[in-house]
Amino acid sequence: MTITVSILGATGYTGAELLRLLVSHPEVEISWLTSEKFAGQRIDEVFPNLVGFCDLRCESISKLGELPSIDLAFSCLPHGTSMHFVGILVDNDIRVVDFSADFRFRRADNYTRWYGREHERPDLVSEAAYGLTELYRKNITKARLVANPGCFATGAVLGVAPLSTEGLLSGTTVVVDAKGGMSGVGRAPVLGAHFVEVNEAISAGPLEGHGQKGEIEQELRNIAVEPSKAVFIPHTVPVSRGIFTTIYADFPRRLYIPEVLEYYREFYRGERFIRLCPEGTVPDVKNTRYSNFIDIGIGIQDGKVIICIALDNLGKGASGQAVQNMNVMFGFDEGEGLKHGGMFP
Repeated sequence: MTITVSILGATGYTGAELLRLLVSHPEVEISWLTSEKFAGQRIDEVFPNLVGFCDLRCESISKLGELPSIDLAFSCLPHGTSMHFVGILVDNDIRVVDFSADFRFRRADNYTRWYGREHERPDLVSEAAYGLTELYRKNITKARLVANPGCFATGAVLGVAPLSTEGLLSGTTVVVDAKGGMSGVGRAPVLGAHFVEVNEAISAGPLEGHGQKGEIEQELRNIAVEPSKAVFIPHTVPVSRGIFTTIYADFPRRLYIPEVLEYYREFYRGERFIRLCPEGTVPDVKNTRYSNFIDIGIGIQDGKVIICIALDNLGKGASGQAVQNMNVMFGFDEGEGLKHGGMFP
């Protein structure tokens, strides 16, 4: 079976990565692309790496009403903008994978709390499936609307899920210290993303709470025997892509690394995109670049568990996970279009 798909916002970083993955997917035909900045231009003129793979012309999203019959739309539009167009698509019986934060919260008031605006389509909020594939595969299979998780939240939640579901982090505060590459800032030219501003620099924030803190805590409440709180601080580091996250939490009882690793092996048994590091080793973002893998390493220090997670923010943190979700939605092999390791060096 071949499905037809469209990409709204195809010329940002996530859209470009999504195109790179989809042009080689044997079950997908890309039929429509939108870009406001590059409307009227062919996509292989915008991204010469796609020459010979895709020559579709970008359209303005104002022409959404002219969208041909498709099976799935990916919305790579910004937070706050995406919900309007996603609503139109779903109302027209088109299944959607949304990259924005607009449908990640199970309650519209939580979205308002973290993103500071009223939700335009609260009727779809409770319907949307949270697209963390390894945890919510059954919900994703039948969903009309899948909310692709945030890149930081993907690493944080998958990093602690085996312990949270066993009640080993009950009532604790989980500290999530994450370092993300510059592509996570987006492609729009802003002062804080200029080379001379970020080179040889590391910045943090916001210290009072990032939107994905709410997302992480929501999922910890959903999967944990007893909910944990999260302190989440994202940092921006001068690399193009990748996220390295270190999580610290107290154990309620004395545990040893082999025992903890066994919880992870059992929880993620059969999950092709979760790779556990051998005892005494830690992951590295260079091993997950351009892939859909997430690598996890475990340590214990003075009664605290230390969980290190590496992933590509544009891969498993965004476009790779979106393709994984699409595969689940349409009954394809879950790894189709994603069967490649990280690129080295």
